[in-house]
Amino acid sequence: MWTARSRLILALLILGGVLNYADRQIIAVLKPMLQEELHWSDTDYGRLTSVFQFASAVAFLGSGWLIDRIGWRRANPLAVGAWSLAAMAHAAARTVGQFTLARFALGATEALGTPTAIKTIAAVFRAEERSLALGIMNAANTLGAVVTPLLIPLLALRVGWARSFLLTGGLGLAWVALWLVFSPGREDEEAEAAAAAKAPIEKAGWWTVLQDRRTWAIAGAKALSDQVWWLLLFWTPDLFHRVFHLSIKAFGLPLAVIYACAAIGALGGGWVTTRLLETGFGLDRTRKLMLLVAALLATPVCLAPYVGSYWIATAILGLTLAAHQVFSLNIFALATDISPAPRVATVVSIGALAGNLAGMVILQAAGWVLGAGYGYLPLLGLASVSYLLGLGWVRLLLPRIASAQAGEPASASDEFGKAIA
Repeated sequence: MWTARSRLILALLILGGVLNYADRQIIAVLKPMLQEELHWSDTDYGRLTSVFQFASAVAFLGSGWLIDRIGWRRANPLAVGAWSLAAMAHAAARTVGQFTLARFALGATEALGTPTAIKTIAAVFRAEERSLALGIMNAANTLGAVVTPLLIPLLALRVGWARSFLLTGGLGLAWVALWLVFSPGREDEEAEAAAAAKAPIEKAGWWTVLQDRRTWAIAGAKALSDQVWWLLLFWTPDLFHRVFHLSIKAFGLPLAVIYACAAIGALGGGWVTTRLLETGFGLDRTRKLMLLVAALLATPVCLAPYVGSYWIATAILGLTLAAHQVFSLNIFALATDISPAPRVATVVSIGALAGNLAGMVILQAAGWVLGAGYGYLPLLGLASVSYLLGLGWVRLLLPRIASAQAGEPASASDEFGKAIA
């Protein structure tokens, strides 16, 4: 049964996630306006999106380590405050170089968000509750992706694109104030500190974490699946504009529908996963079944540009992002299942690093492929099989999924670790 404290923390995580998506996605929604006013090419935009991914990837090298050491209470306001300031910095940019610096800063600071949120859920919720908590958080977080294409074009047409960046970033600073007022108090901290003092302490360095095949299972699955998410997040507005000739106003509703589907996928996937675990279906069978279902649902995505109707394309893309959310929440929940508590944020950050590196490559490749006139087929063809490849990778490295508490000792190195040592 969830406590009032856990519900409050989840609500704050959800609000922070909504703002995160808005800050991240606004540049994609405003691309036609910015491209016309600032004379960007497709290659320029591809470079801007890949710089964001590169900055996140670099920052992930240290973000999980930092969060595991400062704790989730301090990490949450640090993360949201930092990326909000970076988002506001976009308002001062006028050249591609200046936007590049702003995107780099935003990517580097947003790298704190995912490992902080996952570590917070791992600390606050019991193991069997985490899939549902992650599903609710992911579903609600996509409200940012739903609201942004609906409101930002109207806001930008009214106050200009620069003030739009200022307003969305400023909301994050208001969130920091809410966290400082409503986050758990000293009594909670003292109780958890006392519990932690009684538990055995594991001091695992980077090499220990990297020697563990469980880390590489998460990293590979994130690399193969996240490239699809980043591709669709930053290039779907362009697909509607380029293929179906929709204006910045007209593609707002289809984008909102697509991300609403993603929210439904996250919520439904989290609920089904939790129900399977609660009914004794088994950790190994549950995780792999949900990953398989998600992978199969994503396969039609390559048809989206060729169906003739943008609403049919909207349905296909919505199904793909719903499937992605099911896949993603189970990979993140898997990370909390198989990782010892003191290294959850580190493992999550390594997985996010792999996902961002893959995203950086696909976003830059998208600029080149589309600029060369090849269209979306090569990009979406890869996307259609990426989740199946991700599932295959997990099955290869984790023939049997076991909890870190119920399986092998937390500090043990396996044969995979010995092989790469």
